[in-house]
Amino acid sequence: MRFDKKGLLIVFSGPSGVGKGTVRKLVFEKLANKLYYSISMTTRKIREGEQDGKDYFFVSREKFLQEIEKDNLLEYNEYVGNFYGTPKNIVFDKMNSGTDVMLEIEVNGARQIKEQIPNCVSIFIAPPSYGALKDRLVGRQTDSPEVIEKRLEKAKDEIGLAWAYDYIVINDSIEEAANEVVSIIESEHLRVERVLNDYYDYINRDTK
Repeated sequence: MRFDKKGLLIVFSGPSGVGKGTVRKLVFEKLANKLYYSISMTTRKIREGEQDGKDYFFVSREKFLQEIEKDNLLEYNEYVGNFYGTPKNIVFDKMNSGTDVMLEIEVNGARQIKEQIPNCVSIFIAPPSYGALKDRLVGRQTDSPEVIEKRLEKAKDEIGLAWAYDYIVINDSIEEAANEVVSIIESEHLRVERVLNDYYDYINRDTK
């Protein structure tokens, strides 16, 4: 039985190439319709196979700066020459309706959200090794060698900030990583501070 009426805000991040998207998609399959994926807005170029409005909201730099000025973003950051950010309104609307919302964002964005919403559930997806991370970045064939090196350098800094998260999940096996994330989400719904008041209302309902 679930007593918490408001949805969780799940912050999902880790280094580029660690497999966040793959793990996230499997988590959504396992939890069926219980999660909403909040799509980020970005100024980077669309990659082959991606769809605007499904993978990201792809916008111009000018449009992105306008959204910042209007305070329409929950968080934003510039990463490897491109802006990334989270549209604010849809996140709060979904949470208030009782739906869990997952954000797949980079480390600086996660820090911004943690400062604004301390009770969010932050999960850091980590590679089993730097060698494995480099192999994944090279294998996906979407970046030049120079960009890959920048991403690897950035990854070292990001991994050094894993201590700031609530949970760390090592993506050595996609199936195991997804199962661990599902367990985290299910456990968070049972935290005393989330359910106690609603539970007391429920158990005392016959005495009112």
